[in-house]
Amino acid sequence: MNAQTKPKIFIDGQEGTTGLQIHDRLGSRSDISLLTIDPALRKDLNERKRLLNAADLVFLCLPDAAAREAVSLIDNPNTRVIDASTAHRTAPGWVYGFPELNPTQRDDIRIAKRVANPGCHATGFISTVYPLVAAGLLSENSALTCFSLTGYSGGGKKMIASYEADRRPVALDSPRIYGLTLQHKHLPEMQKITGLKNPPVFCPVVSDYYKGMATTIMLPSSLLRGAPSAKDIWDVLNAHYANQALVQVAPFQGEGFLHDNMIDANHMAGSNALEILVCGKEDQTIVTALFDNLGKGASGAAVQNMNLMLGLPETTGLLED
Repeated sequence: MNAQTKPKIFIDGQEGTTGLQIHDRLGSRSDISLLTIDPALRKDLNERKRLLNAADLVFLCLPDAAAREAVSLIDNPNTRVIDASTAHRTAPGWVYGFPELNPTQRDDIRIAKRVANPGCHATGFISTVYPLVAAGLLSENSALTCFSLTGYSGGGKKMIASYEADRRPVALDSPRIYGLTLQHKHLPEMQKITGLKNPPVFCPVVSDYYKGMATTIMLPSSLLRGAPSAKDIWDVLNAHYANQALVQVAPFQGEGFLHDNMIDANHMAGSNALEILVCGKEDQTIVTALFDNLGKGASGAAVQNMNLMLGLPETTGLLED
């Protein structure tokens, strides 16, 4: 492939955590051409507009308002967009960027002009809840509770600097529950994409490790249709994700999982894949999605969507050698 035929890619907001991670995944690839902006001009509206319209595909790694502004600057009908912000995840005309969601989602992403990259907590929740709603085990009226543990890199540069400072508050040594208003910014997509009529009671927690997520839902069988056991729930999830390269369901382990009957939140750190664990018994089940908040929870997912949109092999640059 010569330089004239390589798709031109521009990352608007490359200095942020997600943008840097996308650049790291694309920097050594020979099948695309990265457009770069002079650091002195990265906030220059005219230069950004020029590059946004020169690219075949743009990643937006910006705050919500800036992402909306960037979209308004694009007048080239051939420029395709993957937005990593929250701005367009429930917006009309945007395709939700989770290829494994259902049998048609991957094809919808392939032909889309505008793709909204999922939120990290939302990725964990939707990956486990959507198949159970689609299979009829969970009612659209279900009242769910979700506990989601993340490494501090998910908070961006400011939070990373706080955790890695030589002198930091003692509070950062322990897990911290946040989103106490119960209005976390990922809730709208968590509700819309799963089809739930009510948002879950969502409890996000940040802890003193760099990256990795464990997003868990609790499922009393008596509240589910047909009172399914943990094994029944595993069967549904395993069938839903059969033959997927980047989402796998771990073998059913019953009561407990991994070493010492524990699940490690950073088990998938450094990976671009997601693994689902089902633990429980006849009348109670927990389902946990394990993934890297910077991988399948952000930049890895964005690159997966880019590969699909450009007609490239979906897992290019995402699977370990």
